[in-house]
Amino acid sequence: MTTTIDKRKALGRGLDSLLPGGPRVVAGGAATAAAPAAVVARVVAGTSAIAPQIHARSEADVIELSLDKIEHNPYQTRGIFHEGELRELADSIKASGVIQPIVVRPGKDGHFILILGERRCRASKLAGRMTIPALVRQVSEQHAAEMTIIENLQRADLNCLEQARAFARLSQEFKLTQEQIGQHTGCSRESVANHLRLLKLPAEVQQLLLEGQLDFSMARVLLTLHNPELIPQIAAIAVRDDLSVKQLEALVQETNLPQEKQPAAPARAIDPNVRAAQQELERVLGVKVEIKDRNGKGKIILQYANLDDFDRVLEMLSGK
Repeated sequence: MTTTIDKRKALGRGLDSLLPGGPRVVAGGAATAAAPAAVVARVVAGTSAIAPQIHARSEADVIELSLDKIEHNPYQTRGIFHEGELRELADSIKASGVIQPIVVRPGKDGHFILILGERRCRASKLAGRMTIPALVRQVSEQHAAEMTIIENLQRADLNCLEQARAFARLSQEFKLTQEQIGQHTGCSRESVANHLRLLKLPAEVQQLLLEGQLDFSMARVLLTLHNPELIPQIAAIAVRDDLSVKQLEALVQETNLPQEKQPAAPARAIDPNVRAAQQELERVLGVKVEIKDRNGKGKIILQYANLDDFDRVLEMLSGK
């Protein structure tokens, strides 16, 4: 248990670092040094119970917002919310109220856009509440997206495909590199790259991941199939037969075997200049290189041993 808690605290820069310490904002989007008593309908008792990553800077920071004024979070990474878990949370809210405020940012026409607290909003509605305690923060679109992703990364049950899609949005919408995404979310660049690779899987296999019928490790094994067209078929077998990761690896290796045993073409004499160029490329790139030259025309083949080699060589060739 201690390991899990420490890991979550270590993620990213922490949500608190993404919450600017500027003027507090109250309903209607107006900024003021302290929220008027009429606006602060209810302050959550015991703010020390609020998670340290998103704590209020004072009790006056927490205001009561109408749930019908809160709009959906456009950067929500979760696609599945389990009804049973929401009802359990709703029962807790009925008994004890919402202990940890949600976080929102000002929207248009007196509305607010949700940043953190999707489950709390949904459960509050199930509990019959009309309002919810909230922290209103002025943050950029990118920071709002990062905060949502970091919060979900700190939850142990985040689906790997949802995480991959979140990383993809940071890359596509905010032009962040894999290295920058890793720095902002507390993940290694390799982890970001491995998650983004999941988005190369066929749609039907991504759905199996989203539903939890396949996990991250199994998805990575499927991506090693030499023939990508076989991925849905092998994935279906893995789900049907409830294969373990090791069993799936054996199946994939067996499927790849015919290609690996194809007889090699007879070796041709290699020009000394071509051989020298080949050896130099191998030294620089750190992977096996094959140059096929015929009368000044041909092709260069790079052979990578694993996915990390692939990412490294790709970055070197692209100059990143």
